[in-house]
Amino acid sequence: MMPEGRSAATRETPAGVAILGSTGSIGTSALRVLARQRERFVPVALTANANMAALAEQVATWLPAFVGLVQPHTDAPDGWGVGAECLVAAATHPDARIVINAVVGAAGLPATLAALRMGKRVALANKETLVVAGAIVTDTARRYGGELVPVDSEHSAILQCLAGRQPHEVRRLVLTASGGPFRTWPAERIAAATVTDALKHPTWQMGSKITIDSATLANKALEVIEAHHLFGVPYDQIDVVVHPQSIIHSFVEFVDGSVLAQMGVPSMELPILYALTYPERVPDSGVPSFDPVALGSLSFETVRYRDFPMLQLGIDAGRRGGAAPAVFNAANEVAVAHFLAGRLSFSGIAERVSAALYEFADAPGASLEELLRADAAARDHVNAQVGC
Repeated sequence: MMPEGRSAATRETPAGVAILGSTGSIGTSALRVLARQRERFVPVALTANANMAALAEQVATWLPAFVGLVQPHTDAPDGWGVGAECLVAAATHPDARIVINAVVGAAGLPATLAALRMGKRVALANKETLVVAGAIVTDTARRYGGELVPVDSEHSAILQCLAGRQPHEVRRLVLTASGGPFRTWPAERIAAATVTDALKHPTWQMGSKITIDSATLANKALEVIEAHHLFGVPYDQIDVVVHPQSIIHSFVEFVDGSVLAQMGVPSMELPILYALTYPERVPDSGVPSFDPVALGSLSFETVRYRDFPMLQLGIDAGRRGGAAPAVFNAANEVAVAHFLAGRLSFSGIAERVSAALYEFADAPGASLEELLRADAAARDHVNAQVGC
């Protein structure tokens, strides 16, 4: 589903922005963008999961109309929204024209749906929204006039390459992957990787969950599913290639054989800004000027599917459809949490996700309620297998 591209950058008054997950890596990057674009955008709602101190600092700087903290805290200031419902409250705030959803995991889904039902633009960094309920989310956007504009660098790249093009002109999408910290490791060493090993991403500074997903390549599986829903491209027309330099963020191959690629230094501030201003571009100083000579060579490698089984598990779940993508995502979220807590080995992540898919991939998934039941069943299954 291609967004309609209503400009939010040329309004006479600054467009109000709600940032869900404002203290995380995407949220803090977004605030840096807004600081440079004050004449166009203003944060009117900020939420954080649990980092009350960082949120309080942001509130003192920006004075938003709404503040929310997902994890209840006895010292939370009066007037703050508390609990998971604060995400929906922020996303539906009447002053918010754009919602940047940077929540980690399926917890971001209700806020996305609520914002789309009000016809808002959702700048989506929460890929799980589309993985869990892609058809429902895109249908909601169409029905109520909302917009989904991707923030992920790969999907932003595709959106930029597709500008002015029609779906029938596209032959193939190619998502690039850095390969993560284990790109050159042999299989036996990967299986024994520690949490410390897995958190050493070679290119991007991200939160712990998405960093682990990048190490397993589960993140790339989620992105393939997301691309399928965002751009309406069949799975057999979406490929993945390893690109260690993370300079080319994705390719689009057209039916005439021409290939367009979007390039840029690794910075989330560029796709965040583009999601805010799409389809327009505005001057900004946040990303260094591109120097191809200093960059040197670019290289590409075939994905090692056998050594990184999470990628194929996720793509297969996407092809299967129904509840399978929701099961994959939920099982992965719980398995990663157990790995980070030291209760599961790195190779155990894929083992637990595979087992959950075996049990629940064919569960009913036609409605949001059925998808959420499959999500819960997968989580319970992984917890039981781990012994929690």
